[in-house]
Amino acid sequence: MLHNLRTKAGASLLAAALVLAACGGDDPEPEPEETDVESEPEDEAEPEDEAPDDDAEGTEDEDVSAAGQIEGCAPDELPLLNAGQLTVGTGDPVFPPWMLDDDPEGGEGFENGIIYELADVLGFDRDDVAWVGQSFEETIAPGAKNFDFAIQQISVTEDRQEIVDFSQVYYQPDKALLALPDSAVVGATTLAELADANWGATIGTTDLDYIEDIIGASDVAVFDDQATTFQALLGGNIDATVVAFPTALFATAVQIPEADIVASLPADPNDTGHGLLFEQGNELVSCIDQALDVIIADGVIDALVDEYLVGDADVVEITE
Repeated sequence: MLHNLRTKAGASLLAAALVLAACGGDDPEPEPEETDVESEPEDEAEPEDEAPDDDAEGTEDEDVSAAGQIEGCAPDELPLLNAGQLTVGTGDPVFPPWMLDDDPEGGEGFENGIIYELADVLGFDRDDVAWVGQSFEETIAPGAKNFDFAIQQISVTEDRQEIVDFSQVYYQPDKALLALPDSAVVGATTLAELADANWGATIGTTDLDYIEDIIGASDVAVFDDQATTFQALLGGNIDATVVAFPTALFATAVQIPEADIVASLPADPNDTGHGLLFEQGNELVSCIDQALDVIIADGVIDALVDEYLVGDADVVEITE
């Protein structure tokens, strides 16, 4: 069965610029004629002078609201690692389409796009966001963190919730089966047909959990990072791997064009989707969740999905 997925990992860049025009200069007042009667309209002109000021004040209030000054969540009220600075953990390196050009600060990508939108909602300037790069295993490990929260395609699972805290889920990608055209998994239509393949995945990921727990494979080869997993696939050391669909589409277009997306896979009931990760007990979670509520309601997440993660792919859909 063919399944059309609007899920593209293309590194599409938005070429449009938003121009905010501030209108409203003061028009010069006509000089009154020197008559006693004209003195009264001159007094009435004063409220006209006040009107632009009132409008300006209203605009300032609207801007503050747009900046998302959530009650009790202003930058100077938040329990931050470093006062006045939003410190965000992520991968090192980072990969498209989640972040482009291995440059979190550049703001081009799905995940760093989310972070800068959140920062704006909370009242931070762009320069107030600091990035901390580290491995995925370091990010999800229990204990003290060197960031306020992390974003790194981190799936919210019950096991992880025992050692760290999460925000609400902001995105749930489909899973994709990635393999070379001559792989043993090509043509499979059920999970049972996939179990005996020679699998590999990146350590600590829900992709690895999926292969072991949902597909039921054993002796899965484990690699330190995604790039190494892909190299193992190209080298014939493994038959297949599982990754998020946006990752698969970008990988097959740019990183490993020799590989194919063989199929989409059924959802993992243990993987509820991507969330922001916090040190356990971090009181920042509530404010971040409120900020996420704002950008989700405003359609920001959907817009970022459309910009970076959306496209068309006809693949076999494995449903059981």
